[in-house]
Amino acid sequence: MSKKFSDLRINKELQQSLVDLKITIPTEIQEKVIPIILNQKEDVVALAKTGTGKTAAFGLPLLQLIDIENENIQAVILAPTRELGQQIASNLEALAKHSPTISIATICGGIPIKPQIDRLKETTHIVVATPGRLADLVKREAVDITKIAYFILDEADEMVTALKEGLDSIIKEIPKARRTLLFTATMPGAIKQLVQNYMSKHVVHIEANMSSVGHQGIDHQYVIVAPIEKLEVLLHFLNSKAGQRGIIFCKTKAAVNKLAKNLAINKFSSGAIHGSLTQGIRDRIMGQFRDGHIDILVATDLAARGIDVKDLSYVVNYHLPDTYDAYVHRSGRTARAGASGLSLTIIQKEEAQDISDFEKALDIRFNAFKKADAKSIEESNGLIWANKIFKTKPNRTVSEDFKSQIKTIFHHLTKEELVDKILANYIATAKTASISSDISKKKKKK
Repeated sequence: MSKKFSDLRINKELQQSLVDLKITIPTEIQEKVIPIILNQKEDVVALAKTGTGKTAAFGLPLLQLIDIENENIQAVILAPTRELGQQIASNLEALAKHSPTISIATICGGIPIKPQIDRLKETTHIVVATPGRLADLVKREAVDITKIAYFILDEADEMVTALKEGLDSIIKEIPKARRTLLFTATMPGAIKQLVQNYMSKHVVHIEANMSSVGHQGIDHQYVIVAPIEKLEVLLHFLNSKAGQRGIIFCKTKAAVNKLAKNLAINKFSSGAIHGSLTQGIRDRIMGQFRDGHIDILVATDLAARGIDVKDLSYVVNYHLPDTYDAYVHRSGRTARAGASGLSLTIIQKEEAQDISDFEKALDIRFNAFKKADAKSIEESNGLIWANKIFKTKPNRTVSEDFKSQIKTIFHHLTKEELVDKILANYIATAKTASISSDISKKKKKK
């Protein structure tokens, strides 16, 4: 029989917030972690896949343990990216809805520092931060973290690899007597080293939802394409998922920009984020994606770290990631909170062996995705073309006389006849372009 949050000794105020959020049954990681944080004193290392409720696993007991009479900062929560930091803070504020005296501050990079300095002059119990900005504020003596009781690292595997310098300077500032709670989806060597260096000898290790990535409702598929087919196959896939939301991962910022431009040209509802964009642009794009104003997000791994958006139907690996851990994080963006989803990897022939390596390392099964045939691709391109026409804004600079002449040519046609003729012209033009392309390829081979 499933436990309730009341069985985990969560107080009534937090239980009411959970009711408001329509959360009734604890996830496995919550069921295992909450009693240990509430009732024991040891450090905790919690290993759980993405989308399993890690934020509430540490957030609920932390909020319950906060002493509102103590005006010092009592907890620091570190996240590798601003997007994840804001998400954690938002989740904590929702959980603390019926505990209004608990004060939570979000301290992340990419925005002006002065308002954050001013905010920290007020009573603050919990700080949610990115390492770089927090380290900067510590250096400026604008924040006092020397009296904290709880130090939480979320998505720790990304933190130690990408942001180690800021993390080290923060750990030097905080008291040795604190409790450290580390949450991660993978356990690379860098995490093991961090546990050894900075956590107590008596660490409680917890695993949940780790039997296999494939048991999270994710359908792992791959498709082998020639380099020239790659974009067409992707566009055909996206066309088949019209109205559904997903993330496309690329290895580099340049690849993100190039693919995002192609999607925009073909009028797909999309946006792009990577580390070189200003924080303001990243926030705007993420806001549009979260609110459902755009359906497709093209991103690099770090930029998309920690994104928790509901109802993502699919993830596309436009480039195979370099590490197994990166694949875990990418695919974990979909099939969250018990839902199902698709993780499609588009590869070239020479990368086929890599799929077997990923299967063995992650104990998952990839199924071959049936590549669309030439006719289906042709029809998909036609639909994309039609959609581009539909979304094209009228050119208001065209003279009325010229427009009238065009109308005269078409005026005797019915709507069906006009569509038939436009479609026939498109197909003929597309065939001509295809023949020209084939001739050009042959000449290059010679």
